[in-house]
Amino acid sequence: MNNQQIKEKLQQLADDIPDFTVVLSGKKSKKVDGLYKPDKKEIIIHSKNMKSDDDTMYTAIHEFAHHVHCCGSGVPVSGRYHTRSFWAILHNLLKKAEEKKIYNNIFKEDEDFIKLTKTIRENYIIKNGMLMKELGGLLAKARKYCFERHLSFDDYADRELGIHRTIAVALINIHDMDVSPEIGFENMKTVVSIKVPEKRALAEKSFIEKESPDIVKDFIIEKKDFSEKSEDPVKKLIAEKNKIIRTIDTLEKKLIDINTRLSSLENINP
Repeated sequence: MNNQQIKEKLQQLADDIPDFTVVLSGKKSKKVDGLYKPDKKEIIIHSKNMKSDDDTMYTAIHEFAHHVHCCGSGVPVSGRYHTRSFWAILHNLLKKAEEKKIYNNIFKEDEDFIKLTKTIRENYIIKNGMLMKELGGLLAKARKYCFERHLSFDDYADRELGIHRTIAVALINIHDMDVSPEIGFENMKTVVSIKVPEKRALAEKSFIEKESPDIVKDFIIEKKDFSEKSEDPVKKLIAEKNKIIRTIDTLEKKLIDINTRLSSLENINP
């Protein structure tokens, strides 16, 4: 594939995205397979690292996700590019690429991976989810005993069981809400943390359909647009600026307080 062919494939994955360029470097890199230059809106792929067209497309989609993310949210003030929003965008792009036959997911085609995935899901993820759900039922019984005896359930969970009280409550909610163990314990915790029943049901359904945790949290729970264009970059930068100003003001007040207390101690102990 040449630069233009790669670009045309990427353009099929996202609408209304600012123009960009794709460059096949013709080089090999020991550090990265590709990179994105936001100032130039340029995707660079180190072509000598690639072993197949799928390798090339995966790298191209990864860097294109940076382009979508940066153009949608403005230049990140923190300098962090691999945020949860980025991973959600990347996973969504990969899903679209698979549907459009632009990229082939090796994990779904390689027999070794297919067998390994089946073993991990059935023997560990689902079984662990079932055990955690059963544990939630036992903890619910323990909480009932504590209530009847006027005892602290938090104390029982923390000191007797060594389970942090917030995890214990999450486990009870997993049991009481009858969350599917198919999605695994971490995703079950995410589901029960959602207050709105409709969103909670949608999140659980999405996990069952094998959506990634980042997609569920960003696009479903927080209802972000795919391109993030609902957030004005200027407003975002102003908000970040105001946050920094408030932080500086707080730190300056703390510094004054520390200096005052230090001076008092020095006067007492000359």
